[in-house]
Amino acid sequence: MLHEVTEKPVKVLLVEDDAVTRRVLSLAIENEKSLRLQASLDSRQAALSWLEQQTVDILVVDLGLPDGSGIDVIRFCTDRNPSAHIMVITTSSDEDNVIASIEAGASGYILKDAGRLDIVQSIRELLKGGSPISPTIARKLLAKMRGSRPEGDATIEGESEPEVSLTKRESTILELIARGDSYSEVARQLSLSVGTVQTHIKNIYDKLSVHSRGEAVYEANRRGLLQMDRLKSR
Repeated sequence: MLHEVTEKPVKVLLVEDDAVTRRVLSLAIENEKSLRLQASLDSRQAALSWLEQQTVDILVVDLGLPDGSGIDVIRFCTDRNPSAHIMVITTSSDEDNVIASIEAGASGYILKDAGRLDIVQSIRELLKGGSPISPTIARKLLAKMRGSRPEGDATIEGESEPEVSLTKRESTILELIARGDSYSEVARQLSLSVGTVQTHIKNIYDKLSVHSRGEAVYEANRRGLLQMDRLKSR
C-alpha cells in the first residue's frame, strides 16, 4: 500500500502505444488498491484531449507515440495540472529526450528494457518525493552535467541572466535531492520536518524559476550552484 494515500486512491493516467506493455502496466496499477487507473491511452492526441478535461495525480507516459512526442503530453500536463507527478517510461536513452523530458516537467525516467518494471514501486517513489531513474539514464545525465559549462549563457547580446544565491541550507538540500534522496530522507539527515524541507525546496524552485526536481538540478548545475564531483560516488 502507498503510505501517502489515506482515503482517496491516487489517480493515474497511462499513455502507452504498445498494446502488450499498456495491458501489463494497466493490470499492475489496477491491482493496487491505493491506485485508480483513470484512463489507459495510446496516443498523444487522446492524452491531450483527456487532460484538457480532467486532472490526474500521476502521469505515466511513453515518448514515442504514433502521432507525436510524449514530451508534448508532459508539457501540457505540467501547464494544466502543475501538482501532478510525471514519469517517463520509454525505450529511448537519448540525452536530448532525457533533458527535454525533465525540462518539460518529468520527475522520473525509466527504460522499459531495464529489467522487470515495478510500476507500483516507481509510483510510490514519486509520491515520496523521489525521482525513479534507470541507472543508465542517471549515469548519462551526471556525465552530461559534469561536462556542461556552469557559467550559463548570456540572455541578450552579452547581458548576463540574474544571479541566483542559495542559502547554505538550501544548497545542502539541493545536493541531497540531486543525488536522489527523497524528502523524508533529507528531513531525517538534516533533523528537519518534511514540511520544512518542502518549504526550502519551494524557495529553491522559486529562485531558479523551475517547477520540478529535475529542472532544479539541471538549472543549478548550469549556473554552477552544484558541486557534481560530490555526487559522483552516490
